[in-house]
Amino acid sequence: MGASLRELRQRRKSVTATKKITRAMELIASSRVLKAQQQAAKALPYTRELNRAVSAVATYSQLDHPLTRPVSNPRRVAVLFITSDRGMNGAYSSNVLKTVSQMRQRLDEQGIEMVRYGVGRKGIAYMTYRGLELAAHWSGFSDLPTYDRAVEISDRLLEDFLKPYEEGGVDEIWTVYTRMQSMLTQTPRARRILPLEVVEGVREVSGEELLPLYEFEPSPEAVLDSLLPLYVRSRIWFYLLQSAASQLASQQKAMKSATDNAQTLIERLTREANQARQSEITQEISEIVGGASALADLTKDDH
Repeated sequence: MGASLRELRQRRKSVTATKKITRAMELIASSRVLKAQQQAAKALPYTRELNRAVSAVATYSQLDHPLTRPVSNPRRVAVLFITSDRGMNGAYSSNVLKTVSQMRQRLDEQGIEMVRYGVGRKGIAYMTYRGLELAAHWSGFSDLPTYDRAVEISDRLLEDFLKPYEEGGVDEIWTVYTRMQSMLTQTPRARRILPLEVVEGVREVSGEELLPLYEFEPSPEAVLDSLLPLYVRSRIWFYLLQSAASQLASQQKAMKSATDNAQTLIERLTREANQARQSEITQEISEIVGGASALADLTKDDH
């Protein structure tokens, strides 16, 4: 067996083993992304109702709350970005980091300082490698987030938001996450969390229809103090769930592409191995025929 044929067969064997791995990862991601989508769908009604409740209190009580008070000239902005803990999910993490970089350029042009908060080892490693400081970071749960983690992250963001600027506080908090629009499309988005923009939608009503009347107990201030932290937690929780589903969908798509490419490479290597084997057989036959002819000519000369 020639060296080239041995090499082709070894490469085909290696690619076949890789194909089995990528195929298994594709199936695992496909099964897990469905669960992640269901979990995000379950959390959405709670988030919507909480948003309506906060909007009602903020709109009809006319309170001046620190979490709803807009800042005309922000000086320091916090950006929470959500990436993955592992690779093999295509451009999922790089798209998020690209969006963060675009935000940084925009804030630098406005003379606003950015404070970074990272979720996911990929984003943390990216910032650390480039010497960019992180105010806080979390990892180990990007594809399977829990509500406890959302509470931990939101509490830290609220703490820094309520700090005075001189003590390292921030004027605004933004989140960069990936919204799963479909199994084929996942789009990175930047959304402001604080200060809250909670204005209840006004809908057209007929002359006989009455607008709702709200009563807040024990007081609008107490209700808003209780609802706003829950609102922030629900937003962070929803963003984590959306990012997890997007990560798994991106991984499933990347592993399917890798499996298809491996199959194409296996077919090409098989053809090349067959051609190499046919060339070796033809060469062996030519050598046998040539040897037999030479032996026959030698025998005739002896006679």
